[in-house]
Amino acid sequence: MSREAKSPLSGVFPIVTTPFTTDNAVDHAALVRVVDHIAKGGAHGAVYPAIASEFATLAAQERHDAVATAAKAAKGKLAFVVGISDETPERSAAHARQAAELGADAVMLMAPRSAGDKADSVEAFFRAALGGVALPVIMQNAPPPLGSSLSIDTVREICRRLPAIAYVKEEVVPCGQRISALIEGVPGLAGVFGGAGGRFVLDELARGAAGSMPACEVPELHVALYNAILAGRHEQARHYFRALLPLLNLGSAYRTPITKHILVKRGIIGHPRHRDGNPTLDPHDVAELDAVWSDLMRETARAAA
Repeated sequence: MSREAKSPLSGVFPIVTTPFTTDNAVDHAALVRVVDHIAKGGAHGAVYPAIASEFATLAAQERHDAVATAAKAAKGKLAFVVGISDETPERSAAHARQAAELGADAVMLMAPRSAGDKADSVEAFFRAALGGVALPVIMQNAPPPLGSSLSIDTVREICRRLPAIAYVKEEVVPCGQRISALIEGVPGLAGVFGGAGGRFVLDELARGAAGSMPACEVPELHVALYNAILAGRHEQARHYFRALLPLLNLGSAYRTPITKHILVKRGIIGHPRHRDGNPTLDPHDVAELDAVWSDLMRETARAAA
C-alpha cells in the first residue's frame, strides 16, 4: 500500500450519531458518551453532524447546541470535524462560523441536490457556504437522497477551483476507483477519505486513502483494521473486515437503527429512537443483530486488548 502522511487528518474518523430521548429531544448527556466512546476506541478523529447523524432532521437551534456539546466533548481527545452541509449556503455559512468559533480542525461540506450537478453551480454553492472561514474543507460526495452523486470530473474540477478544499470524502460507488481518480487527478489534495460505512475500506486504503469515516458503534474494530494495514499485517486486517461484514451488511439496509441498537447494547445511549426515514427494526431484525453483536463482542475485546 502506498500512503503519504501529507496532513494531520488521517485515520479513522467515525460519524457521531445523534442520540434522542424517549420524548424525541436531543440527548446531550448521551451525545457526550458517544464522543467518549469513539475516543476510547482509539479513533483519530470524529465528525459531527453528517448524514448518519440525521442532520437533516435537526432544527437549527438543536443542531447548534448539539455541535457545541460534541465539540466540547472531543476537545483534547480527538480531531474534530464539523459537518456544515445544509439546504442553503446561508445556513451552511452559519455552521462554518460556529465551527471556527469552536476551534474545529476542519469542516465537511456536501452541496445539496438543489445545487445541481454541474461544476459552476456546485462551485457557487461552496463559495457562498464556506463564508470566508479559514478552516480546511472536506468536500463530501455522497449518493441520494441527500447527496448528488457528483461525477468524478465535477469533483475534480471543484477541487481545482477551490484551494480551500484539502480533502474529499468520496462514497459514490465504485468508491475505490473514484478515490484513485482523485488522488491521481488533483495535485496537492491533502487526502481522500472513504465513507459508505466502511464497506469498501480495504480497497480504499490499498489505493492510498487517508482513512475512513465509518459509523460509530464499534470504533475499536475500525481502528484495529486501520492499524493492521499501516503495520503491513494484511491478513489480520482482513480478519477484522470479515468480522465486521455481517454488521456492515445489516447497516447497508437499515443504517441508523443498526448503529443505535448496538450503542444501546453497549450502554452508550439509552434509547434507539431515530428520526430519519430508515426502517424500524422488527423482532427478527433484532434477533439477527443481537446474534451479530454476540460474535462481535469477542472481537471488540480482542481489538481493545
